[in-house]
This record gives sequence, structure tokens and C-alpha cells, in this order.
Amino acid sequence: MTTAAWHYLTVLLVVFLINLLPAFAPPTWVVLVLFKLNWHLNPAALVVLGATASAGGRFCLASATGRLRGRLSPKRRESLETLKDYLTGHRGRSVLGLALFMVSPLPSAQLFEAAGLLAAPLLPVTAVFFAGRLISYSLYIGAATVAEHSLGPTLVSTLTSPAGIIVQVLLVLAVVLLAAVDWTKLIKRGGAAPPHRPESDRSGTRA
Repeated sequence: MTTAAWHYLTVLLVVFLINLLPAFAPPTWVVLVLFKLNWHLNPAALVVLGATASAGGRFCLASATGRLRGRLSPKRRESLETLKDYLTGHRGRSVLGLALFMVSPLPSAQLFEAAGLLAAPLLPVTAVFFAGRLISYSLYIGAATVAEHSLGPTLVSTLTSPAGIIVQVLLVLAVVLLAAVDWTKLIKRGGAAPPHRPESDRSGTRA
């Protein structure tokens, strides 16, 4: 295997692994830019590999988080099911949710953890995320190619930013609250009755 092939394989593995982390991982675009600056890899290949590995890692993270639903009480599971029905039962809310995965500036780990807890359909969510990352990584790597010699301080400040760390902590707390809030009661209080689910679904939720 050639040196270039090993470099691309390393990119694929590293990006996949950091996207498995539930919090406090470096931004993927920073990692890709560092690979670009140090190994002078093909920008197009780097974008495609980065988006693929990132989407794969986030899909696995959401799937693993979804397994935690079984450890929740029946009441908590039914509450999360009510929230999922509320978010997916209206076209506008569904489109907004998908747009959040595509263009949100927030760290995506917690978005996928929330999707996993809600048992949201992960394939369309991941596909939209992949498309968004193709665009954003193209912009970042394109900028890195143009301004190669002035990016060092910018990347260091991105990795060590106190504001970025605070945002990560707040988003982790938000995921915890997602499972703690009684969404059934909250949605009913807000005047939106949760969509009717067949009795078989309800009994399955309580199992």
C-alpha cells in the first residue's frame, strides 16, 4: 500500500473515531484542515472521505445512544415517544429538524444523541447531515488551501476556546434534560395533543 493510501486510510479512521465521541471531540473540519496542511492531500478526496466517516461515526453514536432507551423507565420512554410523535407529526417541524442537522452551527454529537434517544429515523437524518458536511468541509478545506500559512493560530484557538467548551457542556446537559422532562405533560399543557398511536404501539413502549 502506498504512503498516500495509508494517509487517506488514517483520515477515514481518525474522523470516524472522533465522531463516535459523545462530547468534547475536536471539530471534524479542524482535523481535516490539519491533514490537508500536513500531508497535502487531494482536497476533493479529503472532503468526501471526511463527510463519509463523519456521517458513519454519528450514525453509530446515535444508534448506541438509542440503546439507552431500554434502561429508562416506561414513563420516560413514553415521554420520549410523545416528543418524537410531536416533532415528526407535522411536516414543517420535520423539515426544520432535518435542516438543523444540515446547517446547524452547533456541535452535531448532541443532535445525534437526541435523535437516538427519540428513536428518530436515522438514515434520512444521516443522509442530510452527510450532504451538509460535503458543503461545509468543501468551504473549510478550500479556505485552507488559499490561506495555508495563516491558519495555525486560528486552529489552535478553535480547539482551546472556552466558549466552545461551555457550549459542549450545555448541550450535554440538554441531552440529559431531554430524557428527564415529562414531554407528555408539557406538550398537552402547550395545547398540542400528541398524535394518537395504536394501542399495540403503546403496549410495546411500556414493555
